[in-house]
Amino acid sequence: MDPTLTLGAASAILAAAALAAGVIARGPVSFPLLFLGLGLLLGPGGVDVVAIDLGAPLLTIVAVTTLSLVLFLDAVKLDVDGLRRDWWVPALTLGPGTLLTIALVTAAAAVLFGWNWPVALIAGAALASTDAVTLRDTLRDQRLPFSLRRSLAVEAGTNDLIVLPVLLAAIAIATRQATGPLGWAWFVVQLLVIGPAAGAAVGLGGARLMAWVDGRTDVPREHQSIYGVALVLVAFVAGELVGGSGFLAAFAAGLAVSVANTTLCDCVLDLGQVTAEVLLLAAFVLFGIVLSGELVGLSALPTLAFGAIVLFVARPLAVGGVLALAPTSLSARAIGLMAWSGPRGLASLLLALLAVQADVPGAQPVFAAVGGVVALSVLLHGTTSTPLAGLYARREAGEVRPEDRAISATDALRHLPTEDVPRISVEELLIAQDRDPAPVVVDVRTEVARHVRPRTIPGSVWVPPEDAERWLEEELPRMPNGTATPLVLWCTCKGEATAAQVAAAARRRGVDAVALRGGLSAWERSGQPVADLTLATPG
Repeated sequence: MDPTLTLGAASAILAAAALAAGVIARGPVSFPLLFLGLGLLLGPGGVDVVAIDLGAPLLTIVAVTTLSLVLFLDAVKLDVDGLRRDWWVPALTLGPGTLLTIALVTAAAAVLFGWNWPVALIAGAALASTDAVTLRDTLRDQRLPFSLRRSLAVEAGTNDLIVLPVLLAAIAIATRQATGPLGWAWFVVQLLVIGPAAGAAVGLGGARLMAWVDGRTDVPREHQSIYGVALVLVAFVAGELVGGSGFLAAFAAGLAVSVANTTLCDCVLDLGQVTAEVLLLAAFVLFGIVLSGELVGLSALPTLAFGAIVLFVARPLAVGGVLALAPTSLSARAIGLMAWSGPRGLASLLLALLAVQADVPGAQPVFAAVGGVVALSVLLHGTTSTPLAGLYARREAGEVRPEDRAISATDALRHLPTEDVPRISVEELLIAQDRDPAPVVVDVRTEVARHVRPRTIPGSVWVPPEDAERWLEEELPRMPNGTATPLVLWCTCKGEATAAQVAAAARRRGVDAVALRGGLSAWERSGQPVADLTLATPG
């Protein structure tokens, strides 16, 4: 195809995508689905306008740059403090959930395609990766509780840290890169220690260098952004040069930049987000073109059976089973939503491409099979995320589910001990309000709960439960009496569930916090005045 026509077509596609962004955001399809479909249409299996070989340098460069940048940005945006509080979800979904998914997909690949177990394990690891890009519509849907969206976001942002070492180990076995106990010990050290250490050194050193130079020469923000993108690629190269994984090094670099807390962080997000978005869309088109030719040679029945097992059995059974069997307070609908919301996308294709680049025997059929599953996943997950969120949001009148009451993603999956939290009656609250200092009355309902009952106790401060930890740490100490301020927390949950949870968190910090027995209902029954809320429609 003529280079000028290629450039013109690419420009027209990007412009059309930007113009249609608002319509697409409200529709049943997603950008990944459209761009992957465009690639499939343009490739040999479609109108055959353009063909790209699996080993083409352009594909490799775009793939490496995209995955490195995505991992780096995921690490920069990772809420480390929040993750310390919300370790329970990653422990379940990233631990047993991901490992069980890998095992089930590996077994299916070995049985259906007859691959040896290292090759099947490559497919299992690649397809256990969840893609934040194709999950983006779900993560942005305000109709879903914060606890669910945060849990899925943490999983999507860190999932590759679990599957990538498994995949690289499978590649090492298939290509005999390491032999004997010492060889494998050195492989693990390079992969999990030396490579990430090199990336962290680049990220931390680079961030501090920019901070030092900026303090003396006032580097423009746009050039700091360019510097940050370059830092990603330097970290990748550093990880590869020391014998580790450049991708793990890129993630470690982003984490180091985040911990360093310099001005580089938000500058990287400025340009990095735009760069990543363009690269992701380009990568979907390129992989669509490649898959257009690769899928032609696949046997339809085994591939469809494999895709059905991966999408309808492996992830739902593994993640859904773990969440259902663990001590949780999630509703069945929430567990089902989390078990389904594990789309395979660009990350799976990039991981499978690593096996092709490593010259693993039989890697090309693996890539084709992974691509077939990704195509099905992009189609199914891309068209069901918005309708399923709408289905979840259709609550019965007055219903507030356990995950809606969660203080954090962790609290959505376990019962907090709140039996010892003191309760006071409405009459006791009225008496306490005449004392000095008077208690601060706090409405700790979620946005969903406030829409269900748009009334409040006059003078209440609204603190959404997902924001409670931050409010207790940052806002409460700024009040006139600081942490000596007594708190009366109320909600509309059965047994004052949310109010008791937040009160328990406050009391662990030494704050005099109690829950209002009966919450808003008790206040209304006592004949006390209420104030109406004017709220925007959620989502």
